[in-house]
Amino acid sequence: MFGIVRPCSHRLGEGLKTQWMAHLCGLCLALRGDHGQFARIVTNYDGLLISVLTEAQAERATGWRRTAGPCPLRGMRTASVAQGEGARLAAAVSLVLASAKVRDHVADGDGLLARRPVALAARRVAASWGRAGARTGSDVGFDTAVLVDAVDRQIGIEALAGPGTPLLTVTEPTETATAAAFAHTAVLAGRAGNAEPLAEAGRLFGRLAHLLDAVEDRETDAASGAWNPLTATGTSLSEARRLADDALHGIRLALREVEFTDGKLAHLLLAHELGRSVDRAFGSSTCGHTADGAHGGAGAHGPAGGVHLAEGSFGPPQQGGPYGPQSPHAPHGPYDPQNPYAGGGTPFGGGPSFQPPGPGRRGFWAGCAAAIGLCCTCKVCCAEEYEGPWSRKKREGCLSDCDCNCCEACQCCECCECCSCCDCGL
Repeated sequence: MFGIVRPCSHRLGEGLKTQWMAHLCGLCLALRGDHGQFARIVTNYDGLLISVLTEAQAERATGWRRTAGPCPLRGMRTASVAQGEGARLAAAVSLVLASAKVRDHVADGDGLLARRPVALAARRVAASWGRAGARTGSDVGFDTAVLVDAVDRQIGIEALAGPGTPLLTVTEPTETATAAAFAHTAVLAGRAGNAEPLAEAGRLFGRLAHLLDAVEDRETDAASGAWNPLTATGTSLSEARRLADDALHGIRLALREVEFTDGKLAHLLLAHELGRSVDRAFGSSTCGHTADGAHGGAGAHGPAGGVHLAEGSFGPPQQGGPYGPQSPHAPHGPYDPQNPYAGGGTPFGGGPSFQPPGPGRRGFWAGCAAAIGLCCTCKVCCAEEYEGPWSRKKREGCLSDCDCNCCEACQCCECCECCSCCDCGL
């Protein structure tokens, strides 16, 4: 599973969680039904927004749900899942964009794709997904050529981008692709008047997705030497945060112009959970605008230089206290390099420090067995923490990141005003 909109099940509540899972499972099963079991690997959280938007605009009628059989990812339980043109459009978009992503990784020679036999197989899979997505898109009246064209232009734009290139020039192809997909949900739902505001919401969603992906991959790309939009264009994190906040505000304004039959889930995902995704990516719960109109700085990313005091406030470091610089205990704390026990396990110091060895990586087949076990026990989705099947690194469950506070659901910073007339019941 991948995507930037990953809502916590506790914030959704039972009713909206059931709807959200219906669209997630509906996308997965639409991929399987039209393109086979292997296509289910491209199921993603953002793709299901297409299905959510389509159903949110359509008049209520029978045939939007069906009962699916037991699935290991649901703990071998049956469930009511979404079906119809919205799920199929979501599947088509997911396949085409996944195909482009694979081709991009092959071109960059990332990981195993640097090996020629693996790269050849990946190209064939990507070509197959592209053709399958085009067929399904055609069945629901959507021309996937706009997505393919956007991907092709993205490669050329990245090749020419450099310091001083506007970041929005780099994000434009993604914006165009998502705008077209969002707008087509209005066509499927028979709400032609919604096409324009949904295109605007989709354009800004694409911008936000591109920005957050760049922010989250910034350090990894720097370590591996991979291309990153922020590094290539010389864009600071504070500027990226400002652009993200502006895009989020624009999405909320665009949603006000859309006529929904039942827009609670769409509103929660795009107006509220998307804001949490921005906070998660930047490691902050405040926006990129400060009271004096500046961007970034301490106001955007927490207090600068403060330490936590006994009263629970922030302020300058104290000179005394048990851990202050003048404390007789400070120079020889358990983690101080001058502590005779810090350098090793003897009072004479100098010995090697003890660190427990990390778990070794699993082999390919052992990792596959572990991955199957994780899926069948639902740990990937529901566990607080689980061990990666191959890397054995600790990871959080997709739905376990619960920072819930129902009172905060509609809160937003003053300069990024949310829809105060929200009737979503939150």
